[in-house]
Parts: sequence; structure tokens; C-alpha cells
Amino acid sequence: MIQRIQTIYLILAAAVSGGLIFLVSLWIDGEGNEVVAMDESSYFGAFVASALLSLVAIFIYNNRKLQTVINRLNILLNLILLGVFVYRSLTMSGETAVSEKGIGMLLPIISIVFLVLANRAIRRDEQLVKSADRFR
Repeated sequence: MIQRIQTIYLILAAAVSGGLIFLVSLWIDGEGNEVVAMDESSYFGAFVASALLSLVAIFIYNNRKLQTVINRLNILLNLILLGVFVYRSLTMSGETAVSEKGIGMLLPIISIVFLVLANRAIRRDEQLVKSADRFR
């Protein structure tokens, strides 16, 4: 249902995880080459999995509890991806492999923000349905 605000948040999370990975670089290596997520298959797979989880969560709008669980799994996947990026950027010394960090390392944070906003909106819908059930 496109008119729900959590659907918009989930579409934005899917666009960040699935679309922006082609446009922004993760880092620039010592030779000046931009490294995007497509160059590293494990990062690419994690970003695509995150985008697919967001899209799956959109289409199970009837089951709000399962939608929340899928969003939490997606948040966990993005936190793991963010942890790998932080570990990689902190363990690489100077100019050995990573010359400059790119904006692409912040994509999991942006996706997490949209997923948290979607979960809050789903929780509000659940409370609204429960309050309507009390009147019956």
C-alpha cells in the first residue's frame, strides 16, 4: 500500500541500498581508482540483500509483525556492513590500500535511519488497529 508512510521509508531504504551503490564510491585506493560496491562481491551482495529485504517488507503490509521482524533483520545486516566498513577503514594504514574514504561508507547509516523510521510508523499503525479493535 503506497499511501502508508512506512512504504515510502522502505522505498527510500531500498533506493539507498540498491541504487546509490552504483553512483557513489566506497573508497579510493592508493592508485587513485574509485572502488564501488560492484567491485567487491561481498559488499555488493550485502547491499543487494538489504535492498531486497526492504522490497519484501513493502509487499507484506498485511502482516505488520513480520514486516517489523524483516526490518530488524535488515537493520542488523546494515549494522554488520557498517561494522565491516569501520573495521576496514581503521585497520588499513595510510596509503597502503585505502587512500581516501568515500561517501559510500555512510550508506548503511542512511539505510538504518529509514528502516528505523519505517518501524516506528509500523508500530503506530499497529497501535491504531488495536485501538480500533477495542471499540468493537
